[in-house]
Amino acid sequence: MKTYQCTEAPLRLYGLNHIQPDKGEYWRLTPEIIKLMPQLDHFGKRCTGARLRFRTDASEVIIRYSLKTEVVDRAMALPAAAGVDVYIGAGEKSYFAGYVAPAEYGYKDKIIEGKIRKKPVMETVTVNLPRNEELSHLEIEVDDNARVEEAEPYTIQEPIIFYGSSITEGGCAPRPGTAYTSIVARWLDADYFNYGFSGRAKGEPVFAEFIASHPSISAFVYDYDHNAPTPEHLEMTHRKFFEIVRKAHPSIPVIILTRPDFDWNPEDSIKRRAVIYDTYQTAVKNGDRNVYFIDGQSFFGMFGREECTIDGCHPTSLGFMRMAERVYLLLKDILK
Repeated sequence: MKTYQCTEAPLRLYGLNHIQPDKGEYWRLTPEIIKLMPQLDHFGKRCTGARLRFRTDASEVIIRYSLKTEVVDRAMALPAAAGVDVYIGAGEKSYFAGYVAPAEYGYKDKIIEGKIRKKPVMETVTVNLPRNEELSHLEIEVDDNARVEEAEPYTIQEPIIFYGSSITEGGCAPRPGTAYTSIVARWLDADYFNYGFSGRAKGEPVFAEFIASHPSISAFVYDYDHNAPTPEHLEMTHRKFFEIVRKAHPSIPVIILTRPDFDWNPEDSIKRRAVIYDTYQTAVKNGDRNVYFIDGQSFFGMFGREECTIDGCHPTSLGFMRMAERVYLLLKDILK
């Protein structure tokens, strides 16, 4: 059998800003921004939204990894919080091939291993990494006769940036690949960074500057009103955040969302939607022709709306799928 470490060519990691294999550090944020925002210490070190990609004709791929944290999340199953899931192919034709996850709690610093079966032909394999935990080690193993090659570049190579709340981060998708951010990027065959932070993304200017510092972005999608303590806080931060990113990237598409669970607290949601829509409307009045607004009230629809969240707030698979469909169709048209 042949073993490849996750940082070893021809394998490639995406969605991470800091990779130090010798220290077991696979972080979506840089040490610099974590130092400026210590409240993101654990959250920025999560590998949320990260992916391992390669091509192989192996009929079986063994995935082996370990995690240095163990976060008990009462609303998320182990395949979502601490598991990886695998898709074969790229774009709209990609398909789910299985997942690997701990069988029970007590998995911290232990080897987690599983096998994914696929057709014995050369295909792109994408491994979506865990949402809740810090990764310390990841490798794959294939038969000695199997070929392993670098995956084709993403169709959209400049990353989409998603910024927002726990919903953006993927709570409470049943596995990593079913978060709306993952679905949208997979269907588009686009690279992306997930900067969703449960309860901690509050429109801070320093984080807007961090996003603005990305050298290239294909689109920016943001929704953090759930994390804003009050509508007044949202009003003080929302437009300013947009303008910092827009100044650095004057021509990229920016999609502004409002919360999908609008009817959980309608009075509060109406106030927040007015603030967010004002950011959009002001940009349009100032001549911005590449800013877009999606009213979150429209995400879940009317039929089956009650089945779209697990707790009235965080989406289920159905809720995330309905969000993904709306955002995907818009981005597909914009980025074509």
